Amino acid sequence: MFIRFAISNLFSFQKETEFNLFPGRINRLGHHKYKALGIETLKTSAIYGANGAGKSNLVKAIDTLKDFVISGNIPEALFSQKFKLTKKSIKEPVYLGIEFIHKNKAYYYGIHVNDGIVLKEELLFSGLGKKEDKPIFIRSSKPDKSSQIIFFQGFEGSKENVLLKGIIEKDLLKHDKSLLTLLNGLSNESFTEMKTAFEWFNNQLVILYPKSRPLELVHNLDVKKILLTFANDIMVSFQTGVKQIIPEKKSIEEFVGEENRAEIDKIVSEVRSSPGKMIGLMNQDDEIVVIDEAGKIIAKRLSLNHSGDKGQLVPFNLNQESDGTKRLLQYIPVILDVIINDKVCFIDEMERSLHPLLVKELVRKFSGDNSTKGQLVFTTHESNLLDQDIFRQDEIWFAEKNKLGATELYPLTEFKKEHHTIDLRKGYLTGRYGAIPFLGNLSDLKWNSYAAD
Repeated sequence: MFIRFAISNLFSFQKETEFNLFPGRINRLGHHKYKALGIETLKTSAIYGANGAGKSNLVKAIDTLKDFVISGNIPEALFSQKFKLTKKSIKEPVYLGIEFIHKNKAYYYGIHVNDGIVLKEELLFSGLGKKEDKPIFIRSSKPDKSSQIIFFQGFEGSKENVLLKGIIEKDLLKHDKSLLTLLNGLSNESFTEMKTAFEWFNNQLVILYPKSRPLELVHNLDVKKILLTFANDIMVSFQTGVKQIIPEKKSIEEFVGEENRAEIDKIVSEVRSSPGKMIGLMNQDDEIVVIDEAGKIIAKRLSLNHSGDKGQLVPFNLNQESDGTKRLLQYIPVILDVIINDKVCFIDEMERSLHPLLVKELVRKFSGDNSTKGQLVFTTHESNLLDQDIFRQDEIWFAEKNKLGATELYPLTEFKKEHHTIDLRKGYLTGRYGAIPFLGNLSDLKWNSYAAD
C-alpha cells in the first residue's frame, strides 16, 4: 500500500514536494479508503495540470527511485536531470523518499544523491506519524566516498554480523550503488526486512507510460487463465471489435523461419543465458516474445480474432490493431492487479489513445468496486473524469508551475470545501483551481507572416 512520496531537486521539482494518498475530512464515498495499521489511505488519485506542469515528472521520479532499487545503480536522471532554473540547485543533492505498507509493516525508504555518490540511504520502520521511526539501516557517505552503516538495534549481537558489516562497508558496497539492493541479494536471516522492502519495489509498485510495451503480456495471458478470461471480457465489453484473444505459441523456427538459423541460434543462446528472460522480436507485422519454458524455447504472439462478414473469426496480429486497442490491452493486467492484489499502479497520461467515455467507465468501475485491494494513480488532461460520483475531492490533485518554473502539487481539498453537487469540470476549465494552460492572446500571432518569405 502506497502512502506518500517526497522529492526535491529533480526534474521540475525544486523544493521538497510531497504527493500522498491521505484522505481528508470527507464523508462521501467511504469505500474509496483502505485502512491498515491504524491509518487510512485512498484507493485512487487523478493528477491534473497543463502541459509541462510536471505531472509526468512525478511519475518519472517514482520510477527513478524504483530503478535505483531494482538495478542497484544510480540512474542517469540523478546525474543530468537536477532542477536547472537556479544555480544553487546544480550543486545540491537530489532527494527521493517513499513510505509504504507491505506485509503488515510500514516502511520509509529514502536516498540523497549528488555527483554520482549516494550521500545517504535509509530504510526505516515508519511510525506513521504516531510513533518514532526505527532504523533498519542508515547508510551515509564519508569524505573518501566509503560508506558507514548503522544497522537496526541488535544486528551486531553476533561476531558473524560484525564481520559481515565490515566486509560490506569496505569491500562490497560502492559509493554509487544501492545498499538495499546489495542486502536483498545476501543470504542472511538478519536481512529479512530489507528483502521485504525490495519485494515491494519489485512486485507491488507498477509504472506504466504511454509508450510502455510490456513484453510479458502475451506470456501472462498464456499462463494465467484468469487474466485471459478478464482480458476477453474487457475487450468484448468495450466493443473494440475483438471477439476473442488467443495467445499462440510455437517453436521459434515456425515464427522466425528455419532459413534464419544464425539468428535463431543467437536468440536461443541469449534466452538460455538468463533463466526467466524474455526477448521481444518486433517487425512491421507482428510482435513475438521468446522464452524458455521447461527447457524448450517457445515463441509466443497474440492473435486477436474479429468477426468476419459471415460470422467467422478472422485473426489479426497485434500490430494490425488500433493504438487504442493496444493501449487498452496494456491496462488489462494492471487493472486486474489492482482489483485482486494490494499493488499500486502509476499511469502517465491514462487517456492516451482511448475514448473519453471508455476511460471514464474504467475509472468508474474501479472506484465504485467495494472489493478492490490495490491503488490506482494516474495523470490526465481528461476533464470528463472530474465527476464527484467517481471521485472524492481528496482524490483529485493538481500540478502547476510557480513563478520560478518549479512544479508545485496540491489537492483539491486545499480550496474552500466544494459542495458535492458542484460541477468540478466547469470549475477546472475556467481556472478556478489553477493547473490549466495560460494561452495568452492568440490573436497577436500573425500566422500569415511566416509565409512572407
